[in-house]
Amino acid sequence: MPRDFPSGSVAERVAVLNARYKHHAATSVLEHALKDDDLGRVALVSSFGAESVVLLHLVSVIAPETPVLFVDTRMLFQETLDYQRELAEKLNLCDVRTIRANPARLNFEDPDNTLHQFNTDACCNVRKVEPLERALVQFDGWITGRKRFQSATRTAVEFFEAEGDTRIKVNPLAHWGREDLEEYMINNRLPRHPLVSQGYPSIGCAPCTSKVAPGEDPRSGRWRGQEKTECGIHFINGKAVPIRKDSAA
Repeated sequence: MPRDFPSGSVAERVAVLNARYKHHAATSVLEHALKDDDLGRVALVSSFGAESVVLLHLVSVIAPETPVLFVDTRMLFQETLDYQRELAEKLNLCDVRTIRANPARLNFEDPDNTLHQFNTDACCNVRKVEPLERALVQFDGWITGRKRFQSATRTAVEFFEAEGDTRIKVNPLAHWGREDLEEYMINNRLPRHPLVSQGYPSIGCAPCTSKVAPGEDPRSGRWRGQEKTECGIHFINGKAVPIRKDSAA
């Protein structure tokens, strides 16, 4: 269970952490954050998607015992499931936990697996948001791979964010660009997600992910044709609601 901190709200602790690590590099932020008393117990949440290998590799080098939470919505590409197993073994990650929806909830909300066709928010909620929230109950914070360049809704992402007054979210790669990721993957000879070469720079569930044309926003292939740009696990003002294109970053 999350521990009690001696003083300060989550927002106050986030302000202290952002000030403390303002001029640090991503690796330094991650290394110190994993051991910082002001952060507490953390887990890495990874989709094992297009860019996930960078953060997974960094964690495997710095603290391979860090819990890694992988949400299997049961609608992922087979390539993602294969890639997840490959990386877990190759990087010697010690504590990878596969998180899935409660079967009873899933059978009630989406008995025929068609919910995504008429209510993508509800589908994401039952298959991803709810299972992850249950898994995060025992942690004080979680590490994400969010980066400013990914979309218009992420241009102001900081190293540390308050998730309401519940947890702290850590975004060590917030300031990295696409070229930084490419360089890191090449220098460390890291395996790429097989769908990247097929035109998928951002990869989610198979029914709601499409290829992206050159020059498009990297996340434009997610829920194409809808206002929805986030699955809902990244909160606004402490509430688990999807971030819309017209929302503040």
